[in-house]
Amino acid sequence: PEIAYLTPEALVRMRARLLVLVSTQAALFSPCSALRLHTAATARFAAPVGLAPSHAASPFIAAAALAAAPIVSRLRGGSALMSAQTAVEAAPAAPPKEIFRKDYRPYPYIVESVHLDFNVQAEETIVKSSLRLVPRSEGKSGTKRERDEEGTKLELNGEDLTLKSLELDGTALVEGTDYTVDAEFLTVLKPPNSPFTLTSVVSIKPQLNTQLSGLYASSGNLCTQCEAEGFRRITYFPDRPDVMSKYTVRVEADKAKYPVLLSNGNEIAKGEAEGGRHWAEFEDPFRKPSYLFALVAGDLAGIEDSFVTMSGNKVRLAIWSEHENIDQLDWAMQSLKDSMKWDEETYGREYDLDVYHIVAVNDFNMGAMENKGLNVFNTACVLAKPSTATDADYERVQGVVAHEYFHNWSGNRVTCRDWFQLTLKEGLTVFRDQHFSADMTSEAVKRIEDVRIMRSAQFLQDGGPMAHPIRPESYIAMDNFYTVTVYNKGAEVIRMYRTLLGADGFRKGMDLYFERHDGEAVTCDDFRAAMADANGVDLTQFERWYTQAGTPTVSAKGEYDAAAKKYTLTLSQKTAATPGQPTKEPFFIPVQTALLLEDGKLHEPPKVLQLTQAEQTFVFENVPSAPVPSLLRGFSAPVRLQIERSDATLAFLASNEDDPFNRWDASQQLATRVLLDLASKISSGTSPDDLTLPPSFVDAFRATLTDGGLDPSLKSYSLTLPDYTTLSQEMSPVDPDALCGALKTARKQLASTLRADLAALYDKLAPPAGQKFEVSPESVGRRRLRNCCLGYLAKLADDEAKALCVAQFDAATCMTESIAAAVALSSLPGKERDQVLGTFYERAKANKEALVINKWFALQASAESPDALQVVKGLMEHEAYDATNPNRVRAVVQTFASANPGAFHAADGSGYKFIADMVIDIDKKNPQVAARLCNAFGQWRKYKEDRKVLMQKELERIKDSPKLSKDTFEIASRSLA
Repeated sequence: PEIAYLTPEALVRMRARLLVLVSTQAALFSPCSALRLHTAATARFAAPVGLAPSHAASPFIAAAALAAAPIVSRLRGGSALMSAQTAVEAAPAAPPKEIFRKDYRPYPYIVESVHLDFNVQAEETIVKSSLRLVPRSEGKSGTKRERDEEGTKLELNGEDLTLKSLELDGTALVEGTDYTVDAEFLTVLKPPNSPFTLTSVVSIKPQLNTQLSGLYASSGNLCTQCEAEGFRRITYFPDRPDVMSKYTVRVEADKAKYPVLLSNGNEIAKGEAEGGRHWAEFEDPFRKPSYLFALVAGDLAGIEDSFVTMSGNKVRLAIWSEHENIDQLDWAMQSLKDSMKWDEETYGREYDLDVYHIVAVNDFNMGAMENKGLNVFNTACVLAKPSTATDADYERVQGVVAHEYFHNWSGNRVTCRDWFQLTLKEGLTVFRDQHFSADMTSEAVKRIEDVRIMRSAQFLQDGGPMAHPIRPESYIAMDNFYTVTVYNKGAEVIRMYRTLLGADGFRKGMDLYFERHDGEAVTCDDFRAAMADANGVDLTQFERWYTQAGTPTVSAKGEYDAAAKKYTLTLSQKTAATPGQPTKEPFFIPVQTALLLEDGKLHEPPKVLQLTQAEQTFVFENVPSAPVPSLLRGFSAPVRLQIERSDATLAFLASNEDDPFNRWDASQQLATRVLLDLASKISSGTSPDDLTLPPSFVDAFRATLTDGGLDPSLKSYSLTLPDYTTLSQEMSPVDPDALCGALKTARKQLASTLRADLAALYDKLAPPAGQKFEVSPESVGRRRLRNCCLGYLAKLADDEAKALCVAQFDAATCMTESIAAAVALSSLPGKERDQVLGTFYERAKANKEALVINKWFALQASAESPDALQVVKGLMEHEAYDATNPNRVRAVVQTFASANPGAFHAADGSGYKFIADMVIDIDKKNPQVAARLCNAFGQWRKYKEDRKVLMQKELERIKDSPKLSKDTFEIASRSLA
């Protein structure tokens, strides 16, 4: 009654002051209490003056946030950072916004230069940013948000920043009058129409940043990860790839705690500061987008070398990591030098700075990041020595180091206009690193490894709810589209250019692409145009690989006319509907083809057939006898092949194909038929104990096993049965119990029947006494094939098999041998397993080998056992488990979800519930890791009804979780759509 006479405006001011007081006090106890007070008071006080609670809330919350900022620490997207604007989010959250490629507009300002000054303190880092901005002449370009007056406002991205000051050409700006700031944007309301300098000072807290995006702490060191949208967590900036600027950076920090200071470009000055501090300044002469910015400050050890470029410039090379890792950096250095030499010889691309740094950190969401001149790596992709790294680790380090180096041209010098064009840099660079690895190791083996990933992971994605073209049309969280489709299928699309144009034509296209677009942010269409123009060909239809999702199925049917000695091959293509794309136009598919005659020889050299229509017929003349077509040689296109072939024909191809990929593929098709038949019988009620492998399949397996002329790596891959994920794509509906049962039955029966042959080959492949460790294709192949034999023999699970595993572990001279023995024992309970696993861990712990401990966790999380879930939960209570470290979480939780199908798909739904619980929990700290884990449920619709219902329930629980990140929300909601 006493305030009833006040005007609505006066009452609003009074309420705002009151809310500042009560919210500040409530925040001392709980941010949630403050929010409840906002909500209750808003509803109560708005009613007398006819204001809706949703409209009345915002001034109260904003005012309260400013007052409570020194007190309230609030989690936002995994970061326990405090800032004035984050409390705005106390209002009910709007549904995540979807971004569309069609809405792209150029940024209305050119950012000519950026100067950053980092003052690293114990509790916070102060970042001063000076941007030199020039309005674009047209003045009509918009940004992602609509405005009342286009071209008049300057909008900068910013998240989890505490703004200290803002100046325009040296004049302080006033909030509300000159600019506004909220949880995502800082908007300068009336910037001048001529060039100006905007200077901001913000505070950030990298020690509390659990997202590992922006500037964050890892093992006491500071480092950055800015792709895709992490730079906005460092300072206010137009954080998009088409805004390219020249950067200078100054970093100051405590010298004892952070003796090494690094940033992009060349170091141009350094010195001492007061209070035991020091500083360094860096200049990058090349324009770059903000996602390529990098900074590292820490107590690191390193090794150095140099490389002289083809024009005679000497480049300093340095690789850094924690001190205990110093003896594991040599292989990465050798890989870097090999990459630099290869890129000069193969593509004519030369390095362009005076120094190239690689920094390896323990806490990293991805594999590595190609920041200009300062790559930041996950330690898993840099560290390698024989006692800690497997042969696969060595190959991964070699490939990833090359990948990030190759980005200097395909990604940095020429970058992508917007994130929808991500495959422009990633698909191209994956192809380049695959090509490099093939030249460094074995072309045939590398091709099989790449196709295995395509079939087991990318084909699966193409057939699920997250199917998208290599150039997506929309996204909610861009981090969700760093996918096997964008990367690996994107690489296959690049490979098809090379197949169609030939090696020389492809090189001409690459040269023209770099010549035209050096220093620019461009599109996939620009790349396609360069390929077409350089070779004088029409690639209009080829664009469908960028616009259409899904895996085409190519059907083949041949007919031989003995009288005319003519073979007619009819090819057709069809692509199933994918989300948002019910119908598909024909793709441009290169089908590399040859005809095998009955003696195993080729009728004529292979040729590339261009399948561009729904159906086409190709005629081969002067064919002396009925041939067997060798189609999609080298996996010339990312498609499924459908052709009627008898077991005898597949066996003929497995023995006579001159194309290594097709020879391997024939063996895999034979095995797939057998395994699916076993699974079908188990699903129908037959006990696995009553099943027997077909003698013809066992004979074919034995023939491969005893063939002394085969390359050991190729033999190993031919003897390896298709995995669960690959087989599940061929079964409808998927019965996980039947598939797991079929695989277990087949492996054990092969081991039992061929025990003598397996043991003989295993002994023959034993390393010669005193042989030095090598990563040559020959040595790698020997170890790979020997471990394949051990894996089969361990399936017998008897005392002799266990003793063999223990003997290999005890005698092992490298990690490849050690871990193969440990994996083989991991599913065999008993003293032998306990002894080996115990020794494995204690040795790694004593040597402070975090990556080896990750292996120890992963081999147990993937082990087949009735109590697998309990084992995993026990591992999460282990002294070495760290829920904040992505590598450790992936080793345990992700491995269980992706590599232990029997336990994940447990009939009682316990595996599903566990992973859903983990997704919800991890999302609070690290949305990127949580979103990737959520993909484990992506194929739920393809399973039997009982599993389908259980998975759907968990997906809905994830989607409906309060305060779910946009990353995980997108995966869950699309999976359910």
